[in-house]
Amino acid sequence: MATIHLLEIAHGRSGDKGNGSNVGIIARHPDVYPFLVKELTAARVKEHMKHVCKGEVERFEMPNIGALNFLLEDSLGGGGTVSLKLDAQGKTHAAQVLRMKLDVPDELLTKVKSATGA
Repeated sequence: MATIHLLEIAHGRSGDKGNGSNVGIIARHPDVYPFLVKELTAARVKEHMKHVCKGEVERFEMPNIGALNFLLEDSLGGGGTVSLKLDAQGKTHAAQVLRMKLDVPDELLTKVKSATGA
């Protein structure tokens, strides 16, 4: 078991949805997806992003593409056109989630590294 940043086993994209941000986390290997479903809960993302997200966090599973999508409600200070935040569109939110630390089985890390050439 190794403690790593989520970035080592997934990549992400994010953007704005009104006053909420939309964060997609995509597994770097098909075997990572079931691990993410188990470990990357809405509650865990909410705790990690509590400095930004003032509302609820909803999670949507997308097994056909090996991804999870999170909607972080009330995280943009009113939305892109009215917010005074530096990141009014939530473009950095995926990067923040990818900095989350997780305990990952060594076998899973080996699979990701061999698939990505890392």
